[in-house]
Amino acid sequence: MITLKNDDPEVWRAIQEEVERQQNTIDLIASENICSPAVQEAQGSSMTNKYAEGYARKRWYAGCGNVDTVEELAIERAKQIFGAEHANVQPHAGSQANMAVCFSVLKPGDRILGMDLSHGGHLTHGFKKNFSGMLYEITHYGVKKETGYIDYDELRAIAIKTKPHIIIAGASAYPRIIDFQKFGKIADEVGAYFMADIAHIAGLIVGGVHPSPIPYADFVTTTTHKTLRGPRGGLILCKSKYAKQIDSVIFPGIQGGPFMHCIAAKAVAFKEAMTEEFKQCQRQTVKNAKTMAQEFVKRGYTLVSGGTDNHLFLIDLRNKGIPGKEAQILLEEVGIILNRNTIPFDERGANEPSGIRIGTPTVTSRGIKEAEVIKIAECIDKILSNPSDIKIKETVQKTIRDLCSAHPLYEEACQVAK
Repeated sequence: MITLKNDDPEVWRAIQEEVERQQNTIDLIASENICSPAVQEAQGSSMTNKYAEGYARKRWYAGCGNVDTVEELAIERAKQIFGAEHANVQPHAGSQANMAVCFSVLKPGDRILGMDLSHGGHLTHGFKKNFSGMLYEITHYGVKKETGYIDYDELRAIAIKTKPHIIIAGASAYPRIIDFQKFGKIADEVGAYFMADIAHIAGLIVGGVHPSPIPYADFVTTTTHKTLRGPRGGLILCKSKYAKQIDSVIFPGIQGGPFMHCIAAKAVAFKEAMTEEFKQCQRQTVKNAKTMAQEFVKRGYTLVSGGTDNHLFLIDLRNKGIPGKEAQILLEEVGIILNRNTIPFDERGANEPSGIRIGTPTVTSRGIKEAEVIKIAECIDKILSNPSDIKIKETVQKTIRDLCSAHPLYEEACQVAK
């Protein structure tokens, strides 16, 4: 970045410090991951200069031949890795993808049945301060208090009672397999559309370690980062019969010109997702999460649902006497990055919740495996059990630095791109 360094040293310095931060910390944020240098090169390319309103071969501007090629590649690769009939790769983010689906089949005031945010859902599934909660009538389903699993019987009963126009499956903090077939049957029974938001688990689905909603859902939305290891962006998959209405809602409905540099990066990421190395990484991501979760259970921690089937798990810290926000701050001080999180039926507020969320995508992309995630769990336990012990803090900091040095940020992620 010599040009940037010379032209804008302040921004250059911030970027260099961010690279150093990522290299020298253990990232356990479930929604983050590492994209390959090839993805970053595509996103940082001259395609950022091009306006391309419309769709491939039907643009409003001249000079779109090359971006057409890239968008067509992204579409075909997305359809291939997910087995979908139609793909729209233009959504700027997962939230826009969800908005497009809602706008394509709902009118203001129509009913949505989505997962409660406090039980692991997402803002766009009906949170009152989000567009979804502002425009539509919302009913929520959640998990059983005794088990932490989605209560499908309650879901069906709510659907029969409220007759939603659309049912949304998917979550940002649910550690178990989602039974998309059950969702599809319930939606069919009550005459609702079925949308699956797979933002967190898209890579796991491509890797074959989580069931796919494609056979059952009318619409599937996702981000392209997280487990999918692409650039920050969105994607909509749907049946062919919905293709025109989805495409017209994205453009000209809620977006103007697509971000062609991001679409180029999506195309690269989708090609990487076809490799055996990518699939192996997804399998290892789940192995790491399960191993780490079991280690916390051994150490006396309470996990929501008792464990995990995917890339993340939630720790209920109430029996440890430390709130989630304090745990987040203490762990960041020693180089462990995660986020505070509400737990189902949490009596504390969202800013000061009772839990933390831990995910394994980034550490797995760095080549970290079971023995080392056990070591990370041990470090977390030491800090949370001895929050004021300076010597323990110093010991943990050294352990984390050594672990980061042994697993450079891009060494493993680069393998997929080769």
